[in-house]
Amino acid sequence: MAFSYLALGDSYTIGELVPVYESFPYQSVQLLRKQHQLDFLAPEIVAKTGWTTDELLSSIQQTSFLTAYDVVSLLVGVNNQYRGRRVEDFMPEFETLIQKAIAFSGQKPHRVFVLSIPDWGATPFAADKDTQVIAVEIDAYNAACKKLAEAYHCRYIDITTSQRKDAKDPASLASDLLHPSGKEYAKWAQELSRTIQDAIGNHA
Repeated sequence: MAFSYLALGDSYTIGELVPVYESFPYQSVQLLRKQHQLDFLAPEIVAKTGWTTDELLSSIQQTSFLTAYDVVSLLVGVNNQYRGRRVEDFMPEFETLIQKAIAFSGQKPHRVFVLSIPDWGATPFAADKDTQVIAVEIDAYNAACKKLAEAYHCRYIDITTSQRKDAKDPASLASDLLHPSGKEYAKWAQELSRTIQDAIGNHA
């Protein structure tokens, strides 16, 4: 029986401006098949560029899902920060998303993977912005994400640290100089697939 994977998020989950097979959910599945010899179906993706937490929640209400998924990933919140929303308003919506992700996993929180929010302020796209303020706000959002993920016993994966290091590398960026390229998504996929393999191997 093949494993199923539901990816919830925004532009970072669909892989804005890169081929779908270079998005991190698709690259993760390829690694799980090739490196870990796990039989995975293609990921089911519920994500759209520009979505905030409340917009993702609204879409979930209108989408038909499987009864349960073996793996669920969640990466959302950058658009909340971009629109100037307070982290205090983000937290209850993100908590609801975590609760829904756990429900989608069949009440197996160790099969829910929360990825940290990338720092768009570190990219060339934000050259005329106050990048220090953006960085501080992204850190606050990620602290909230990590706190909630750990409170619900989900797995939290920090991709922001490496993303910041690669944020000025043209090869790591899509054509808009904002979103990641397939090369950068490959790093996220390595970390996610390794963590998924560990979760499935230890808690089959």
